[in-house]
Amino acid sequence: MTGGPVWRGMRWPIGLLCWMAIPSAFAQTAITPGRPASPAKASHAAQATRASAPAVPAQPEAISVTTSRRALNGGGGMMRIETAPRATQTVDKQYIEMRSPTSNALDLIQTLPSVNVSQPDAYGMEGGQIQTRGLTDLDMGLMLDGAPAAAAKYLSENIDSENLEEVSLTPGSAATSLPVMSAAAGVMQETSHTPDRVAGGMVDFSYGTNNLSREFIRLESGEIGASGVRGFVSFSNTHTRSWMGSGINDRKHIDFGLQKDWANGSFAKVFISWNNENFVIDNYPTESAFLLYKHTGQGYGRSDDPANANYWKNNNDHWNQVFLTAPIHIALPARLSVDLQPYFSYGTGYDASPLDPVTASDGTTRNLIGYFNQIGTRQVGVTTRLNWQPDAHNTVSAGYWYENTYTLQGYPQSYALPGGGAPNPLNPAFSYDLGDRQDAGYEIHALFVEDTAKYLRDRLTIHAGFKFVMSNTWNRDYYGRQSANRTEPLPQLQIGYQINDQNQVYLNVEGDYRQPSQVDLGWLYTDVPIPKNQYSIKEELGWRYHNAWFMIDASFFNYNVTNRIVDQYVGMNNYSPFSIGNQQMRGFDFMIAGRSIHGVSPYASVEYLHATQDSNVFDPYQNVMLRSAGTQAIMAPHVMANFGLSYVWKGFFSNASVHYTGPQSVSVAGDQRMPGYVTDTLSLGYHFAPIGFMKAPTFKLNFTNLTGAIVRTGAMGAIYSRNDTSTVWSGSQPSATGYGNAFMVTPRFTMMGTVSTTF
Repeated sequence: MTGGPVWRGMRWPIGLLCWMAIPSAFAQTAITPGRPASPAKASHAAQATRASAPAVPAQPEAISVTTSRRALNGGGGMMRIETAPRATQTVDKQYIEMRSPTSNALDLIQTLPSVNVSQPDAYGMEGGQIQTRGLTDLDMGLMLDGAPAAAAKYLSENIDSENLEEVSLTPGSAATSLPVMSAAAGVMQETSHTPDRVAGGMVDFSYGTNNLSREFIRLESGEIGASGVRGFVSFSNTHTRSWMGSGINDRKHIDFGLQKDWANGSFAKVFISWNNENFVIDNYPTESAFLLYKHTGQGYGRSDDPANANYWKNNNDHWNQVFLTAPIHIALPARLSVDLQPYFSYGTGYDASPLDPVTASDGTTRNLIGYFNQIGTRQVGVTTRLNWQPDAHNTVSAGYWYENTYTLQGYPQSYALPGGGAPNPLNPAFSYDLGDRQDAGYEIHALFVEDTAKYLRDRLTIHAGFKFVMSNTWNRDYYGRQSANRTEPLPQLQIGYQINDQNQVYLNVEGDYRQPSQVDLGWLYTDVPIPKNQYSIKEELGWRYHNAWFMIDASFFNYNVTNRIVDQYVGMNNYSPFSIGNQQMRGFDFMIAGRSIHGVSPYASVEYLHATQDSNVFDPYQNVMLRSAGTQAIMAPHVMANFGLSYVWKGFFSNASVHYTGPQSVSVAGDQRMPGYVTDTLSLGYHFAPIGFMKAPTFKLNFTNLTGAIVRTGAMGAIYSRNDTSTVWSGSQPSATGYGNAFMVTPRFTMMGTVSTTF
């Protein structure tokens, strides 16, 4: 199983070389002889509407792009000047290169004002969770090169950090043409590496605490002959042990990219990744288990004893995945252009968990393993968009989005291996019960239209869009079949005005929604109503300012959410949804960053959030109506703040950051809370002069949790009340009245050293 996707991932691009020649048939009518492709236009789909602008010589433009990127950021890449008429927060390559190579996108965005990030492991292998403006990552569109990527819990499956150009967050907005259906909390967009025009590559080696070892190599083809096609392929291998308790985590990953540009602004790009991962399913402590660990040092992690039900080899996750996205932009005559973006992902794997022992046919007692076996999950989709510039002011687009997903999963049981541990659930020698199966899926058809108009010498930008989504969701399991046909209108209006070269104001009004996951419906019995779509109406008002010394970005927001869907953790990396009525969130984000002065670049950000629960909620476990109306909304801290400082002097570079999240409610009833906490990171490194074939030898050290703080960083999900007995037991004795919520805890102090070079 692990070999197949690797070879598929290595073969497909060869055929795609032919596919990438498609735009040339259209591009020939607009190519200007002697003007090679523009790298700035080729790598940014957002500039597609300006494809008809005259091309400029490649080498001068490449120089200006490099210069502008350095000039556009502050805080050492922790903030960037933005011009879109919506809240946008970005970290760029300068900052990414200072962070640990094991960083995933969650690590990289944790200093942005709108987010609180929780991760269960020190090296980002298991992903994590996001809280933003009173919502969560389950309310977000998580994208890679414009295509839907893995959920935040599995974000490390998508791409290696060395192949990330930037990570951008639009906390209150989702572009009309994006293929997202759950974007009430906005969009996080990862941008993959643009292949170099010159052959070469990069290699790095890392070693750190918790027995971490990691190797990475990327090879660049440069431009292949006279085709204009260039590509890269990379491989990484990561091995580490669990920081809490026993267990080993392993990850192998391949990224592949291919790109071709045309002189008229057309381009075609392919990104493919393959990921194979085996990691321990962590225990997530209740409040009592966490306090026991904090005050006595008694851990809650997995055991190394095969006779213990908490044995780590009986509590593990195995996953194999292929991801592909292939955006293409075709510039046509008559001020027309076409954007096409197909995408595809396929994954298979299982989670194992121990069950009560059983007596075998020979009279012996044997340990039993239960599985959440994801036999196969497939997502395929495409967006098409026709763009037209009827005059010098307007760009009108109309398009269609189609997506289809299918998941087949089962719940088999097997005898444990003779030495303990979970066998592959497909191994017939250990099979005990094939169990029930569940298959689920949805199909989406969406039509959208948008117009972007610019007036007053491009100082005034007005963007209006409308998307109408039609979805069919279904689920079939032991309890029967459930299905729902849903439609949602999604309007959007954005207005931005550039007052002068330094000041900009903007207004953004938008409707967004979230529908329950088709897989989650399998946890609901047929006599329980399927939750309605969650719908959000959002308003943002923003101001930006920058000069030669610093940059400021402030945004004020107001959300009204109806039929709010939250998710309760039910174990084995699975969640069950329930509705808690209506909520309102209002507040502001503020960012400020200094340009580099004598190598020093400071950064600070803060968010104030006033989020309230507007509805009383019925608790089915206690059979009572919770008086939750008017209380602080669940998982919505009032204050989050960040401070960062970067320093670059000759070859030396460093970055330090501190994050604070205030106290928050972790139950709908408001009767269980989590105190505020502080986390920190530090990066130190040095770029050496070239040595032989090594163009940029570098050594760096990355530290997290320097103070060794023992703090909870987030709840695993929502619960009705701390008195509920429905929360999954996670290795600690419950209180007399209930389990309460379970939590992610910041990993202990870690240090990692990395040597790297380009060649």
